[in-house]
Amino acid sequence: MSVAQLPEDAGTAVHSGAGVSVTTSAATRVAASSAAAPAVAVAPAAVAPARAPRFSPGLSLALPLGIFFVIFVLAPMLLLAWVSLHNDTAMAQAGIGQYRKFLTDSFNLAVLGNTLWLGLKVTVLTMVIGFPLAYLYTQAPPRWQGPLMLLILLPLLTSSVVRTFAWVVILGRQGIVNTALLDLGFIAAPLKLLYTPGAVTIALAQIELPLMVLPLITALMNIDANLRYASLALGAGHWRTFMQVTLPLSMPGLLAGALLVFASSVSAFVTQNLVGGGQQMFMPYYMYQQAIQSNNYPFAAAIAMLLLVCVLAVVVVINALGRRSRGFVHA
Repeated sequence: MSVAQLPEDAGTAVHSGAGVSVTTSAATRVAASSAAAPAVAVAPAAVAPARAPRFSPGLSLALPLGIFFVIFVLAPMLLLAWVSLHNDTAMAQAGIGQYRKFLTDSFNLAVLGNTLWLGLKVTVLTMVIGFPLAYLYTQAPPRWQGPLMLLILLPLLTSSVVRTFAWVVILGRQGIVNTALLDLGFIAAPLKLLYTPGAVTIALAQIELPLMVLPLITALMNIDANLRYASLALGAGHWRTFMQVTLPLSMPGLLAGALLVFASSVSAFVTQNLVGGGQQMFMPYYMYQQAIQSNNYPFAAAIAMLLLVCVLAVVVVINALGRRSRGFVHA
């Protein structure tokens, strides 16, 4: 309450010269009223919102990778597809004649089938060898895991050309294998081990083995050991525990390794050419032959695009199997 709102009796007492006690009483009531009145909060001045950045931090980090992908992956693929859509070597007439030429020739289809079959054989062989190796790594004591990891990564630390020539020395007519068999008396003449489909499969399996083992190690390390102990405690044997617990839970790593090995083995030009000796025709060498020796770049580009489509189809199938395996595991 303000002074202007004083009661009329207090104002009359002051103006009529009443005693000091009356004036003091009125002033006391004014002060009490002012103290009892609620304080009015002053609204702070409105703060202007901060301007949002034009790019999010995640997009800023992914932008260089996206630019690299567009320049070095997407642009060459589009150029390759454009070259393949020409019917003549001079690239003056557009059309799909190169694809029709490939798909209507039994020799070309046989080359494609042999390449995909090679990738499947290498993938299965790396699974058979890689799964026990990965399981041994996960069960080994920590002091042995370092040497085991070195052995697993050793093929990746050596050039693929050097590794391929090593297999040429091992499997040659005067190589290590034939020399050992001759000295032991198991054979009377050197065997033809090199330049065969089996030699290419074995060499590629050894070279691509780390691509299978590393994803399997990651998957097996993420499996809770208590699940295996619980299966054994409930009466399941080791084989049943492996088939119903360990293998289903390691399926994501197994499929990831299969995808990496298959895609790498079907495009391994150096190993296919050196170990196969040019006697085994696969898609990478066929592509090289058409582009470099025959100067038929549109047909070579069509071969490359068809191989890419087949690999992408395998990727789709493996991803579908991966989704089904996750549903089976979590069912």
